[in-house]
Amino acid sequence: MAKRAYPFTPTDQLTEEQAAAELARLAKLIAEHDKRYYQQDAPTISDAEYDALRQRNNDIEARFPELIRKDSPSQRVGAAPTGRFKKVRHAVPMLSLDNAFSDQDVADFVDRVVRFLKLNEPPVFTAEPKIDGLSLSLRYEAGKLVTGATRGDGAEGEDVTANVKTLHDIPHALKGRNVPDVVEIRGEVYMTHDDFIALNKRQAEADEPVYANPRNSAAGSLRQKDPAITASRKLKFFAYAWGEMSAMPADTQAGMVEWIEARGFSINPLFKLCHSVDAMLAFYRDIEQRRAALGYDIDGVVYKLNRLDWQQRLGFVSRSPRWAIAHKFPAEKATTVVNDIDIQVGRTGALTPVAKLEPVTVGGVVVQNATLHNEDYIKGIGNDGNPIRGGTDIRIGDTVIIQRAGDVIPQVVDVVLEKRPKSARPYEFPKTCPVCGSHAVREEGEAVRRCTGGLICPAQQVERLRHFVSRDAFDIEGLGEKQVQAFYNDGLVMEPADIFTLAERDKRATKKLADREGLGETSVRNLFAAIEERRKIPLNKLIYALGIRHIGETNARLIARHYGDVDAFLEGMTAAGAGPDSEAYRELTNIGGIGEVVADAIVEFFKEKKNREALDRLLEQIEVEPMEKVKSDSPVAGKTVVFTGSLEKMTRNEAKAQAERLGAKVAGSVSKKTDYVVAGPGAGSKLAEAQKHGVTVLSEDEWLAMVGG
Repeated sequence: MAKRAYPFTPTDQLTEEQAAAELARLAKLIAEHDKRYYQQDAPTISDAEYDALRQRNNDIEARFPELIRKDSPSQRVGAAPTGRFKKVRHAVPMLSLDNAFSDQDVADFVDRVVRFLKLNEPPVFTAEPKIDGLSLSLRYEAGKLVTGATRGDGAEGEDVTANVKTLHDIPHALKGRNVPDVVEIRGEVYMTHDDFIALNKRQAEADEPVYANPRNSAAGSLRQKDPAITASRKLKFFAYAWGEMSAMPADTQAGMVEWIEARGFSINPLFKLCHSVDAMLAFYRDIEQRRAALGYDIDGVVYKLNRLDWQQRLGFVSRSPRWAIAHKFPAEKATTVVNDIDIQVGRTGALTPVAKLEPVTVGGVVVQNATLHNEDYIKGIGNDGNPIRGGTDIRIGDTVIIQRAGDVIPQVVDVVLEKRPKSARPYEFPKTCPVCGSHAVREEGEAVRRCTGGLICPAQQVERLRHFVSRDAFDIEGLGEKQVQAFYNDGLVMEPADIFTLAERDKRATKKLADREGLGETSVRNLFAAIEERRKIPLNKLIYALGIRHIGETNARLIARHYGDVDAFLEGMTAAGAGPDSEAYRELTNIGGIGEVVADAIVEFFKEKKNREALDRLLEQIEVEPMEKVKSDSPVAGKTVVFTGSLEKMTRNEAKAQAERLGAKVAGSVSKKTDYVVAGPGAGSKLAEAQKHGVTVLSEDEWLAMVGG
């Protein structure tokens, strides 16, 4: 992909522990952005920024395939339906596309297709603009429109049939003869720039909220409860694909698009066939130059393999087809002024600098803050210790270039030195915590400075409580960030155990929770019920909820699977406190994926007396369930499998996908914990390791016989 500035450790420098922690953060973060984008039609980051997060996730997973999470963004599409409309299950899943960000990415994509199909030259691809709108699936039975559904999470969407029927671009009956009994047409609902401006003008005149961009307005308009409102919004629809078909009227992508147009749909007039990589890239550059004059939003170009039989052979990987890719346009940049630098303290005590900017619009969004990552980044030093931005530091008063890509908030990528005011001085990073005044230290080899206040630092206490009740931890409905802060401020919830004694204390209190502003009897009753539901918690979620540094969902799951129940876990962690030479510490570091950095973090947590006392008080209030077993009847469920050598009946990726679907864990190396090694011709060191450890070795045919073909 194209070179870009990531505020992360370069992928090739990540440890396995760092990779697991970051994958956990990315999974949670991307899921939140998916919800805002697909369900609420109110994204808070640009497409380029979102793509960068996904690309970062993919890069880490490519290097650490054994760390791929079940909730990984690479394993899912969109977000679950909102519940405002009836749900519709798609007969054929509506998947997403992988992204390309550079010419080389496109060339690599074509090369993968050529190698997979064993061709002598690049095949023909279709190319068309990637519409920035809302994906829609239209089902026709006997030629009549019966259902219109949004993509949702790819498997299940929202029924918006009544609203769909108000769009002039969508026929109620398909034109022509010999139409298959079942036809699903898929495409994108969008709004032109002119119609968007007119809509916002009407909204403003009626004192109603205005929309941020055409995509949001199109999605919001299609999801109106009153179809008459949808009809007034002038939505349009481009068709470009299909779902379930009882018969296929063409054998190429171009042929199908032509057939779809003949049935009465609008297709993009810029749709084109490309016979080489050069032709694909020439089309991309032409569309990029014409982008502003199209009258509707696009964010790239989509390439698809033209022959449908080859599409079938290539198939899919996780959430995306192997035979298509989206070539995205570059992130947008803007210039503004740094008015101040604010230091924020996270739940782990990390001091993070944020630039407070003169507001500026980037990619249709008003930006007022930008991440500065750490004190080295401000000084002009990268994670590798080498200069960045030519070694130029960032000062208050500087004119800077910001980019909306690569992090939760935009980042400063350069400084306009000729505009630096004479009064600007190098920024002095604080040596004490701005929240509690404790000494802030920077460990050797780390770029982050951290508050040593621990449990006495209000910033960390509140953040740890918020983490404790978050979705991937205890997930207590009704106890959100604001409520946690309010309860903490009033001394009602100072540690996790206080959550589970809240109802009992409320009975004895003079002033009841129901009397508090913003609550009420129903809200309090629902909150108490939600708390009661969480008195039973799986061990892995408890471990994750403790907020121990370097312990994300993946590591929490690995640890929970190893120790099984809470008593064994506590006993092991206490014994590991004896030091690296102890048997318990070695046992901890021998867990696959758990190294010394993670182990030290856990040990330090449990060596802190106050932490253990708080945990003991919590355990008096809850019941911890052992780690769940794999729910599968497959003979390889829960087994660890390694593939080596040349497979003749399927590709390595196909074999891995098959094993994972059956509940197996696919590892990249052999150890005594490996259950099966599937060895093809040319197997080398891994086969030798398997024989050394006495691991069962299977041929490809034996493996297929075991798993049922």
